[in-house]
Amino acid sequence: MKDLQSVEEFTELKNSSERHIFLFSAEWCGDCRFIEPFMPEVEAKYDNYTFVHVDRDKYIDTCIELDVFGIPSFIAFEGGKELGRFVSKDRKTQEEIEKFIESL
Repeated sequence: MKDLQSVEEFTELKNSSERHIFLFSAEWCGDCRFIEPFMPEVEAKYDNYTFVHVDRDKYIDTCIELDVFGIPSFIAFEGGKELGRFVSKDRKTQEEIEKFIESL
């Protein structure tokens, strides 16, 4: 999974004609660590999306703008349009994440 490098890159990727799913998390987040082992499988299964990791602590202003107050959370964009979001403070299972992606 690609790590976000700047706010400018976020804007560029969000507005891109390609589909992106942004995963908001933080190093200290236990529920974020819980999903790490199966995320490569999710990425491989849904390769029509580019997955981008956004460090909540590094990009807190972006999180505030997007109303991301719980992590781990996912927001999908294509062409500047939000396709969907799975945003909460709850631990997420692989099945829940895949169900979210399939609903996009």
